[in-house]
Amino acid sequence: MTLPRRQFLQLPLGAAAWLTAQQPAYSQAYPTKPVRILVGVPPGGTFDIVARLISQWLSQRLGQQFVVENRPGANTTLATNMVAHADPDGYTLILLGPPATINVTLYNNLGFDFQRDIVPVAGVESMPLLMVVHPSLPAKTIPEFIDYAKSKPGQINVGCGGVGATGHVSGALFSMLTGIKVTFVPYRGEAPALTDLLGGRVQAVFATAASAMNYVRQGQLRALAISSDTKFNGLPDVPPFTKFLPGYQTSSWVGIGTPRNTPTAIIETLNREINAAIADPAIKARLADFAAEVMPGSVERFQTFVSGEVAKWAKVIKFANIKPI
Repeated sequence: MTLPRRQFLQLPLGAAAWLTAQQPAYSQAYPTKPVRILVGVPPGGTFDIVARLISQWLSQRLGQQFVVENRPGANTTLATNMVAHADPDGYTLILLGPPATINVTLYNNLGFDFQRDIVPVAGVESMPLLMVVHPSLPAKTIPEFIDYAKSKPGQINVGCGGVGATGHVSGALFSMLTGIKVTFVPYRGEAPALTDLLGGRVQAVFATAASAMNYVRQGQLRALAISSDTKFNGLPDVPPFTKFLPGYQTSSWVGIGTPRNTPTAIIETLNREINAAIADPAIKARLADFAAEVMPGSVERFQTFVSGEVAKWAKVIKFANIKPI
């Protein structure tokens, strides 16, 4: 999904002035030079936008430039590999998301050990996924979809943004928990998958809420469920998956990581400032504009979350026998 960057990066002048006024009064040893945040996707998408929001905040608060560098390639593994082998001095960070935890099991030889070489520092935001279907599909609820899919094993085509993409493994998790068999059709991104869903060439997609909700509001697609724990304000009539599948948990999330052996003091500084960023009303509002909720918490809490994601997707990938192309 590509969103207008200016819409999210132009904080009000008052908010920018407030950021400057709120810079810590005490001196810190870190940072003393510009910091790179590597992003494993091209510019313009939600990951990139979130990275730039956080980099702007950190630059204002810590008095050094936090510079976003887009290093797309190999489902974000190129950027992650660079950070895994970077000096552990806090000056090279990585923007983390679901691909980092999926790739652990999806690929046999990454050139690094994600769980050993990358330290999760802080969560930033989490965006729910919608299960959307073409209006011609007779199923109007999750139970009806399950029954329909069981009556036509392998005949329902589910589009996804690539092999091992968040939408792919989220759909595979759904299949694992419900016992249905569908056919996944990979595309080069979520947008073309949704385009083919609109045209009726596939019957369902597990898509980020920001990408799909306007199609739902306009009646072009039907949303059966959303992966938030409660009803979603943007689509209040769409029930959560947990109403039907208590064990179903998935999202498109964003966080920050560093190389292993980064000093604890630097990790704690970054965690504190990122938590301050996502508590700020201006940034919260920008994130809410594309259906994202903030992910506050300690370093330990984020590390536990990331470890849980690795374990969950490992089970799903092995169950579904997902292999990279």
